[in-house]
Amino acid sequence: MYNELKNKSTAGRAEMLTRRLVGIKSYTGSSGEAEKVQEIYSIIQSFPYFQQHPEDVWIQPIDGDPYNRINVWAKLEGRQKKTVLFHSHIDTVETDDFGTLQSLAHDPDALQKYFSTYDGDQRVKEQALSGDWLFGRGSLDMQSGAAIHLTNLLELSEQKEPLDGTMLFLFNPDEESEHAGMLAALQELQRMKEEGLKYVAAINNDFIAPMHDNDDTKYIYTGAAGKVLPSFYIYGREAHVGDVLTSIDPTLVGSEINRKINQNLDLVEELEGEYVLPPACLYFKEDKHSYNVQTAVSARMYFNYFVFEQTAKDVMDKLLSVTRETVEELRIQSERRYDEFRIHHGFPPSKWKWEVGVCTYEDLQNELKEKGLPVDEVLDRVASEWKGKDRREASFALVEALQQLDPDKKPRVILFFAPPFLPHNYLNEQYVYGAEIREKLVRRLEVVAAQSNETFATKRFFPYLADGSYLSLHESEEEVNVLKRNMPRMSDIYPLPIDLIRSVNIPSINIGVYGRDGHKWTERVYKPYTFHVLPSLIKDFALDLVAKKEPETKVSQAH
Repeated sequence: MYNELKNKSTAGRAEMLTRRLVGIKSYTGSSGEAEKVQEIYSIIQSFPYFQQHPEDVWIQPIDGDPYNRINVWAKLEGRQKKTVLFHSHIDTVETDDFGTLQSLAHDPDALQKYFSTYDGDQRVKEQALSGDWLFGRGSLDMQSGAAIHLTNLLELSEQKEPLDGTMLFLFNPDEESEHAGMLAALQELQRMKEEGLKYVAAINNDFIAPMHDNDDTKYIYTGAAGKVLPSFYIYGREAHVGDVLTSIDPTLVGSEINRKINQNLDLVEELEGEYVLPPACLYFKEDKHSYNVQTAVSARMYFNYFVFEQTAKDVMDKLLSVTRETVEELRIQSERRYDEFRIHHGFPPSKWKWEVGVCTYEDLQNELKEKGLPVDEVLDRVASEWKGKDRREASFALVEALQQLDPDKKPRVILFFAPPFLPHNYLNEQYVYGAEIREKLVRRLEVVAAQSNETFATKRFFPYLADGSYLSLHESEEEVNVLKRNMPRMSDIYPLPIDLIRSVNIPSINIGVYGRDGHKWTERVYKPYTFHVLPSLIKDFALDLVAKKEPETKVSQAH
């Protein structure tokens, strides 16, 4: 591959590599992810530096991965151990959204030709005709990002003078789902840290996009949003539809909880100048397996919930309050409806009650243990049965088993966390390099803005999900323990290496490729900025970060 790249400009290299990577299918949860990493490994091996230093590019298998996925690493040793980590993911979502054009999803030229005559979206048509945009699945998210890191790896390796600091590159799978690549990478990062590397910062280049139609600002993020998946198991009281008003219908309870949480802007953190999204319901269903005229007994639901400064405990406290308020309103409503119905038909008063308990997973475990019930034995059995299967379904199976263990079969809403959990990651100026990173970023953006006429704005949090979340942890031990105690059998179902994340402790800065319509069939990357401006911005910022000599004294990390 090097022979095809060596005589090209930086922009030409970045575009050629992007096209090469877009052309290889690497859908999340497929063998294509490993095939693409192998291709990247071969590309790096072709670079002259790595012909001379083959030990500095290596593959890391992901232990126990069902798709035999791998990470690829490359290192350029510098004068100092101060190290910048460049990371990007190589997986993409699938191409069902392309419909009848699925065969073209990985062919940028064919897609540009198609969209040049496409009347369904005038902006897309105009941009295709301009020649400034490269189309295709993954062109934006984020094969162009991996291509730019490869371009910078080549150009940094071509420098005749030794680098001031060490440059470390990671290309990993599985960002779009469970983050298996980055979680495995933590082990390598810790190993190299123990061997002497001193991590200054990580640079991710996951995609950025306009915030509105007239927005040309290029946003740089000095941290990443975190995420929890608050989940609800709702156990009601069944009834024949002929007696429906005596039921406690979990679909009704769930619908009201959903209405109060889903897209509710009142639950959004107020962070000035930050793009903060509300909770979104990702799953909601009742647990009936076949048709009959009995109301549902149980239902389940979970939400995507971004966290920025809040912790899992903060989210739990908020949602418990919402849920308790909801079930009380429904109790009053159910009593009123039943009374209206029985009075209308001349029925006498009844003893029906519509109270619904609200508790956390931890609360329910403790309550059942106090009754002398075999909680641990039941959870051991269910965890064993579900090991290796969908982690969210496994979590619900564990919670359901606890509810079934309750001899009273009390109607209740059980709130817990299901996988995944992404810590929020932000630049903390109490971190040894924190103020230095911010100062050098501002100065570098000023230089690039003057040279390119681009407008930049820095934000604290990349507003979507990114692998960089796993590179540091700001929650206290107590706050993490709330999560651990309320994620069913976390050590079995979702063994997240919390201590490793805390130890590695690298702030992740996102300086992203720019385009439109990530995860859509019209996905496209803007070439003038992404290929002509961004590579040198990232490379020069990384060189800035390692230019200063090691400080004589270290400031301890404060979370």
